[in-house]
Amino acid sequence: MLTPTPLEELLDLAADVIGRDRRTLPAGAAGSPFITLGGGLAQAVRLQARAGRQLGLAVDLAQLLGPAPLADVLARAVPVPAAVPVPAAVPGPPSGAGAVRALLPGQRAALAAERAAGAGAVCRVLSAELAGPLDAGALRRVLAALGARHEGLRTVFADTPHGPVRRVLATCTPPLVTLEAAGAGGGGDPVAAVHGYLAARARQLVGRPGRPPLVFALSRLAGGAHLLSFVYHDAVADSWSAALLWQELLADYDRAVHRRPLVRGLRPGPDTAGRAAVAGRAGGLRAAGERAERLRGFPAAVDLAEGAPRPAVFDVRGERLHVGLDVRLRDAADATARRAGVPHGTVLLAAWALAVGRRAGLERLLVGCEVPRRATAALLGTLAPCSATVPVGCELEGGVDYFLRGVACAFSEALGCADLDAAELARELGVRPDRSRPVLTPVTFAARDELLPARVRAGALSARFHHGHAGAVTADAALTVLRWREDPLLRLEFAPAVLSRTRAVRLAGELRTTLAALTAAPPHTPVEDLLPAPAGARGLALPLP
Repeated sequence: MLTPTPLEELLDLAADVIGRDRRTLPAGAAGSPFITLGGGLAQAVRLQARAGRQLGLAVDLAQLLGPAPLADVLARAVPVPAAVPVPAAVPGPPSGAGAVRALLPGQRAALAAERAAGAGAVCRVLSAELAGPLDAGALRRVLAALGARHEGLRTVFADTPHGPVRRVLATCTPPLVTLEAAGAGGGGDPVAAVHGYLAARARQLVGRPGRPPLVFALSRLAGGAHLLSFVYHDAVADSWSAALLWQELLADYDRAVHRRPLVRGLRPGPDTAGRAAVAGRAGGLRAAGERAERLRGFPAAVDLAEGAPRPAVFDVRGERLHVGLDVRLRDAADATARRAGVPHGTVLLAAWALAVGRRAGLERLLVGCEVPRRATAALLGTLAPCSATVPVGCELEGGVDYFLRGVACAFSEALGCADLDAAELARELGVRPDRSRPVLTPVTFAARDELLPARVRAGALSARFHHGHAGAVTADAALTVLRWREDPLLRLEFAPAVLSRTRAVRLAGELRTTLAALTAAPPHTPVEDLLPAPAGARGLALPLP
């Protein structure tokens, strides 16, 4: 039997990651990029990590999501470089449980945000609506196994004279509290009622001294259903971690109810993420300077307040709107993505940039995009705050397909800078700190539909996921893709001190209209001809130095 070549092995991994036939993928990979073969950001991260773990080969993530044929990108894979030594200032795992550890960069930022704006600004909620008989004993056994497996679920934070630190408890089962009446009311949306109850009590739920800042809350819904909510602090987990936790929880629950052994192997701890971040920031000052050169000329601020004065200090209080899309618009977006050779997320990002740009009278703007920083296989299974928001330079020009490919290329470029410190990049761009607005990216975008399917079965249970809102925002306007394949749903979060609810509703309508026009137009239609500028729109941008 012939020994497979590295390229053949990489193509086999790619086929497995995106669910394609290993026998037919090589023909498509010879002329098509990864994203048109069914791959997205989450799949690209998994392929990159598995290539490193199983084959010892490093695949460039930005190239993987770029326009080059998949086979060409994989052929450029190189051996994984030797590990970069970790500076002494960032300690490795201590010898004993409970020893003091330095904060990870993401944890430091989350705790600082809590001190400045309160627990509501850093608490997140991801819930599963459970239909079917619930075995409470099995659920508690599953939570105990998760706590034993993940250090992040056993991490506590404490203030010291030298600043906050963290400790990892030897044992700690994630708490499960029962909310007797929160979701059992007759009228309204019971899931929204539970989420509102949790948001109002975020500080009590995740602020207990000496305990990890997280909790699971179980509520009874009508018809015998339940809502199980994971409430967590940004210092514990990011959106990838929360999705990972739910995948493991439901898989373990299925094992528990069928009396099969639970997975108890210890997962890599958050310190793995800290060391990877330090290694990734080698040469960060030079990289920040190079990135800054590419972003000069883009607005340093995009003001959606339409001339109204901003508050002196950015108010993290936030509200949200759900933006539903019918399946015809979803299918049109998918068809446009295939034609242009970009992921469906790029079409949504492009429509969002175009709608915001029209509202502000801009021809180019920066959109902050959420990306996972999980370049190794170990990090895929680590529960830690590893995500970053990177500025993507969107130029609102050219024909429709040219515009979409330009946004995709800008996103790929930004991926290569995910390990850069945002404040460092802002300094390189000459942007001074301004307490009245978010730095660099007051408008953001996140595609979370790839992290969790809309529904999952576990034993006799069927789980449907709902994203909660703790009443805070980190941007003037943030668009998130929550679901896509089944019952497509977007969420627009906004700061009411900057963008009134009336204007937010109007912006959501303009987004839908823009997406419809973008997906209905022929490929060479200039994007500036798609729609007239909204009434009252005007340029409110400050150019970068």
